[in-house]
Amino acid sequence: MQILTYFVTYSRNKWWLPVKLLLQFPKLLSAIYREKKWLENVVDNYSFDMVISDNRLGLYHSKITSVYITHQLLIKTGNAFTEKMAQQIHGFFIKKFTLCWVPDFAGKSNLAGDLSHLKNQPATVKYAGAFSRFEKMPGLPIKYDLLVLISGPEPQRAIVENLLLLQLENYSGKVLFVRGLPGNTGVLNNNTNNRITFKSHLTAEELNIAIEQSVIVISRSGYTTIMDLIKLQKKAILIPTPGQTEQEYLAGHLMRQQFFYSIRQNKFSLEKALNDAADFPFNFPVMDMQQYKKTIADSLQLL
Repeated sequence: MQILTYFVTYSRNKWWLPVKLLLQFPKLLSAIYREKKWLENVVDNYSFDMVISDNRLGLYHSKITSVYITHQLLIKTGNAFTEKMAQQIHGFFIKKFTLCWVPDFAGKSNLAGDLSHLKNQPATVKYAGAFSRFEKMPGLPIKYDLLVLISGPEPQRAIVENLLLLQLENYSGKVLFVRGLPGNTGVLNNNTNNRITFKSHLTAEELNIAIEQSVIVISRSGYTTIMDLIKLQKKAILIPTPGQTEQEYLAGHLMRQQFFYSIRQNKFSLEKALNDAADFPFNFPVMDMQQYKKTIADSLQLL
């Protein structure tokens, strides 16, 4: 079965936001229902003991151990009414699962802040630590002064790409610029005198190496990227995608924690960001990046 993205979209207008979310609710419920029916059919026809669902609300089953993975116990929308509504709906589905693995840490030194820490949260919640397949490579030499990682949906992907390209014309350092366009073979015309190496996309292994070979990273504040950067303890400037309230919250939370520097896209200045980052503490926390192994082992005891 091809699992389709839920494609929930938000509005910049806080008064229109509740209406926009409510209008998308039937589409979301339909997707959840299709997932549920598909899994029921699979369980009837095949013998297995556990299902692990990465943010798919319909992939639970009463006859087998069902694990739900999310770092968003609280869904930020920027509107108090819709946040409460979204949390109630999300909580309803979380309780359908045997366990909820949260890829974060339980203490005050954490990555997702309020998103993954509720005052009254389901008893099934288990903090699994950060998930990252990347590994530190201390023997690699530094090759780039700056690594730019572009990602996310259009048109914001192209907007931030053009913003950075314009400002990089006056940057004298060596740059690896990853455009976030898998399968794209187009070549960018630029006026950087070969100081910038462009890549449409990198494999996981290539990206791991690129981060390790760079002094500092500029990227969106997506949670997967954050977990990778934390594991590698790599300095980064985060530019949250405008209108994505989760990314905007995460960027602010991580800057307050002094883990990463962040700045909004509409205020971005490469020169200022790099100067500010030079004085930023980047107090990377000591975190057990192997915690997930114990969480998995404990969960297997339920089988």
